[in-house]
Amino acid sequence: MLIHKTLVRVRYADTDQMQYAYNGKYFEYFEVGRTEMMRENGLTYKNIEAQGYQMPVYETFIKFKNPAYYDELLEIETRVEKLPLARVHIDHIIVSKDRNVVIAEGYVELVFINKETKILSRAPHFFVSAIEDYFKEK
Repeated sequence: MLIHKTLVRVRYADTDQMQYAYNGKYFEYFEVGRTEMMRENGLTYKNIEAQGYQMPVYETFIKFKNPAYYDELLEIETRVEKLPLARVHIDHIIVSKDRNVVIAEGYVELVFINKETKILSRAPHFFVSAIEDYFKEK
């Protein structure tokens, strides 16, 4: 299993009139988590696109547990539990480091498409080989 943790701080611009982090921001926080997880494994979106692929979002889900507040430090735990074949299923849990409570949890599924034709593709070899060691029995 591939697990990565990233910290973000709730900016003033992230909050709504209720002084909570606006619900639409959580998908951005998920994106920060998965982008940093992928970057740590040499899989930046820039590199993926240079190899002829794009990764559009196929499906998302989020469950809000507690509000996040301005200036609060959040930890985004990002997990990939299965080696991807066609879709990449990425789970996220956001926890307040200040209050030690779960803020939200959910997932994002991405697919691979050919950058030029926009046709669905299986997970490219370079992507799978970059993370396959996380899924080997030890």
